[in-house]
Amino acid sequence: MAQKALNPELFVCPLCLDLLTDPVSIPCGHSYCMKCVQDHWDQEDEKQLYSCPECRRSYSPRPVLAKHIILAGVVEQLGKTGLKAHLADHCYARPQDVLVVPSQKLQENICTQHHKVMEMFCRRDQQSICALCVDQHKDHNVVSAAAERARRLSARRAQLDQSLQDKEKDLKRLQQEAQEIRPSAQKAVQRISESFREMAQLLEKRCSEVKQQILSQEHTQLSRLQELQDQLQRDVMELKRSITELDTLSLTLDNNQFLGLYSLLSTDTQSTEPVRIQTGPRSYFEEVTRAVSALGDKLHLTMEEGLTNTSLAQSPVQLLPSPAQPSSREDFLQYSREITLDPNTVSTELSLSDGNRRVRVMREHQSYHDHPDRFSECQVLSRESLTGRCYWEVEWSGTWIRVAVSYRKIQRKGSSNECVFGHNDKSWALVCKKNSLSFWSKAVNSNVSGPVSSRIGVYLDHCAGVLEFYSVVERTTRLLRRVQATFTEPLYAGVRLGSLSDCILEGTAHFPKLK
Repeated sequence: MAQKALNPELFVCPLCLDLLTDPVSIPCGHSYCMKCVQDHWDQEDEKQLYSCPECRRSYSPRPVLAKHIILAGVVEQLGKTGLKAHLADHCYARPQDVLVVPSQKLQENICTQHHKVMEMFCRRDQQSICALCVDQHKDHNVVSAAAERARRLSARRAQLDQSLQDKEKDLKRLQQEAQEIRPSAQKAVQRISESFREMAQLLEKRCSEVKQQILSQEHTQLSRLQELQDQLQRDVMELKRSITELDTLSLTLDNNQFLGLYSLLSTDTQSTEPVRIQTGPRSYFEEVTRAVSALGDKLHLTMEEGLTNTSLAQSPVQLLPSPAQPSSREDFLQYSREITLDPNTVSTELSLSDGNRRVRVMREHQSYHDHPDRFSECQVLSRESLTGRCYWEVEWSGTWIRVAVSYRKIQRKGSSNECVFGHNDKSWALVCKKNSLSFWSKAVNSNVSGPVSSRIGVYLDHCAGVLEFYSVVERTTRLLRRVQATFTEPLYAGVRLGSLSDCILEGTAHFPKLK
């Protein structure tokens, strides 16, 4: 059997593209000329990380190179002359001849003009050239292909290493922050618990003092009334006695005798004149009740706005992209907020029910206590302030409704349009009627095209300045209006229904629980 000839291509150095000289094999198994791989690794000394030019496997420390005896013997038997003859047979055909190459790799390495191996690289023109092409690239930065390969590998490796270092630094920073978050959160929880406990103790103490004052006042008032009652009882008994004496005296037949006795009777009854009694109002403790209620409202507002304005939601590290804009009702529901209406803002033409989640128009004005936040028109705002991403829905019935969001500082009193949602720069409102839709902002009205439904969804991205109104039918949402604005304060959900002055005696709005 004839011995199969060795393929000289197997003994070509991938760096210099020439027959191996002093061949060495590195740990990954790839072979190079000793000088070629040493030159390549010399450029990586600064990193102290040495890679294989072909598979990019890295080593540290730098591997010790030793001449591969068997491989060197095989290469010596082939001889460089044999390799050149082999290449000439396959690659160095005359221009008019068909160029036949043993492999696609060798074909790509042959200069089409001079039919020689392209062992050089022009950095200015960014192309591989052969030794005969050098004259055409005078004054260009021409280097060996091996040197260019080594440079590119080194540069790319340096870029990847730098990116790796940056990512590792970010990872370390995040790990450090994660380690700091828990003790910081625990410390904050402890301090907040102590602060709220102190506030609760202060409120409990103040509550006890107020109750004691009320009980003391009760005792004083009752004692005063008891004294007045006792005096009245004595006066009643004295008057009854005087009436009895008068009746007896009236039985005297002799007029002169009657007049003599009557003068004595009149003198005796002068001290029995009834005492005029000054009584106080029937609502003895309503004043202190209103004061405590107002204090509770102020405390609620202070705590709500104070906690809303904290920077708890702001992360010191922003490495991840913002969540995608929701596009389906399922997406919106992850941002759902339970909305309850504020009794201190509801006008006297409206009534709240269902845990302050339902409001309806009333035939008679309601007797609510006076409050500075109460609307004089038929409107109401939510208790909850809205920041971040929020979604809620409003079910409505009747002739029309304004579904709105508003700043808390919107005007509350008076008959001017400044109080109406959408007629100022502090609120935005979608007006829904049975057969039409419109949008109001800064007293400007614009028509809205889309289906009128009995349920309206509202999506707010406070940070992004996005406000959207949707028609909701079963599980499907359809965008009606999108607003892009800059929100400078927390917003509140609101609705406006038909008023008694409009002769509209129907209309309800309900904020259902979505979870």
